[in-house]
Amino acid sequence: MKIEEVQSTTKKQRIATHTHIKGLGLEPNGKAIPLAAGFVGQAAAREAGGLVVDMIRQKKMAGRALLFAGPPGTGKTALALGISQELGSKVPFCPMVGSEVYSSEVKKTEVLMENFRRAIGLRIKESKEVYEGEAKTESVTGGYGKSISHVIIGLKTVKGTKQLKLDPTIYDALIKEKVAVGDVIYIEANSGAVKRVGRSDAFATEFDLEAEEYVPLPKGEVHKKKEIVQDVTLHDLDAANARPQGGQDILSLMGQMMKPRKTEITDKLRQEINKVVNRYIDEGVAELVPGVLFIDEVHMLDMECFSYLNRALESSLSPIVIFATNRGICNVRGTDMTSPHGIPVDLLDRLVIIRTETYGPAEMIQILAIRAQVEELKIDEESLAYIGEIGQRASLRHAVQLLSPASIVAKMNGRDNICKADLEEVSSLYLDAKSSAKLLQEQQDRYIS
Repeated sequence: MKIEEVQSTTKKQRIATHTHIKGLGLEPNGKAIPLAAGFVGQAAAREAGGLVVDMIRQKKMAGRALLFAGPPGTGKTALALGISQELGSKVPFCPMVGSEVYSSEVKKTEVLMENFRRAIGLRIKESKEVYEGEAKTESVTGGYGKSISHVIIGLKTVKGTKQLKLDPTIYDALIKEKVAVGDVIYIEANSGAVKRVGRSDAFATEFDLEAEEYVPLPKGEVHKKKEIVQDVTLHDLDAANARPQGGQDILSLMGQMMKPRKTEITDKLRQEINKVVNRYIDEGVAELVPGVLFIDEVHMLDMECFSYLNRALESSLSPIVIFATNRGICNVRGTDMTSPHGIPVDLLDRLVIIRTETYGPAEMIQILAIRAQVEELKIDEESLAYIGEIGQRASLRHAVQLLSPASIVAKMNGRDNICKADLEEVSSLYLDAKSSAKLLQEQQDRYIS
């Protein structure tokens, strides 16, 4: 008798630079655990990030901004991602890079504003009246060639059956959804939208090969009220209202066919939407979920963008903004004025600055061990110590990049785990930035400069 193991067909997650970050790794009292959630070290910065998460959850933080400042490769982006993981999927997190604002079609401030609006969520609660049940009978009045006057459909739930007389437009929706007798469907009373949930499980047989989703018969009455919660961002609302709704005439059809260029959403439209949103909030229909806008490489923005940010941070609907930069004292882009981090002083005044420290040798080795585990590589202690030295000498990023090639070299030599010889071979093949620069200086006369 032969037993075989079946390989799972779930798709493997692609491993990115920050796949191993699962959160900030804090204790309930807000203290940082030295090694948790993929983070190593950086205790002060993580605790500061934890306080920010708490403030965001209590909605105390709108219109504030943070700045992560530190040398390259000290985990600024990782901290921002940790904050987004802590906040969960319900809070919008919109990452962007400073250089994204330079587009030939749209103004810089427009790109910034669009991302601001993407980072503010709106949670809308609606109660809808729906008819839900298993379609039992269907009779269409109006025969061949005549227009359909109405459709009668029987819906059955656990409690009973109801006959519904429906509009012809709903009949079109039923046909679109490919509803047959024996399907569980629900019809919204006010909009007439039809949704096919699946096949009723009364029809499920043991040897069915069809990939049908079987659902149980709905509980309760046929006609019921449902609470539906929708999460949208303000940018979704802007975009939906910016495009004119097409009619049935040929011009609007042509317009829909030809994809429109990226157009600017006017300030007036945004103000109108803000009015509607504020009205919803006052009525208690919706609540605001201020999210996080993360701008990496913020020194790439220029004077215009910074002055615009000053205003945007003060508006009533504004998300929490997190900047990150690895620059010291340098010029603000587009001017001759030097300023810390390449950000004008008046904006720096509004920021709370969190510093990230460079990693020590022991922390580097821990990070490399975590990366090796994420990439499913086996590596021994001696090689970890050696690659930690490479990290100290060159940079952490360079050391992390050497892991994958080293594992391939090890496989070529017929071993499963990486040993020191593989790492030595790989580091002789690939130069890091510092040794490359040193070579350039030594052989300056051979290069064109």
